[in-house]
Amino acid sequence: MIAASRYAKSLMDLALESNQMDQVRNDMKVVQQLCDTNRDFSLFLKSPIIKTDKKLEVIKTIFDNKISSLSLSFLNLITSKNREAFIYEIALAFEEQFKTKKNIFSAVVTSASGLDLTTREKVLDLIKLQMQGEVELLEKIDPATIGGFILKIGDKQIDRTVARQLSNLKKQLTSKN
Repeated sequence: MIAASRYAKSLMDLALESNQMDQVRNDMKVVQQLCDTNRDFSLFLKSPIIKTDKKLEVIKTIFDNKISSLSLSFLNLITSKNREAFIYEIALAFEEQFKTKKNIFSAVVTSASGLDLTTREKVLDLIKLQMQGEVELLEKIDPATIGGFILKIGDKQIDRTVARQLSNLKKQLTSKN
């Protein structure tokens, strides 16, 4: 969403100016996590029935002493401008802009049973060589892969699963008949 991206950019500029990038990132993760885990809070932010002053009061109660004064002031400003429905999207957009600014890449590895420590380190080293930056590695477990892994970085995907190899073998065998 364009509006959320613009607000996140403004927050990024404020965080850079006050040298609080990492703190604001952590704050936005707190906001994002609350929205992810508490549906009532998300609905509260989006409700046109609840008055702005009540929303400001609740935001202050929830986030006071949990996030920086800069982030809290930003949330108050967004809310006073009746843009509180975008808070979750702003937090997501801020995370993406932060990663771009700091040259951090997200990679997702899906395997049947998870990666052991040695394999995890090898995968991280391989990705770091290719991407020239810091890598955040997320692991997913999917028993349907049978074995091997799927590595996804951005819009690129490498599928080295046993399930894929079996599927390819089946296609080869059935196409020759």
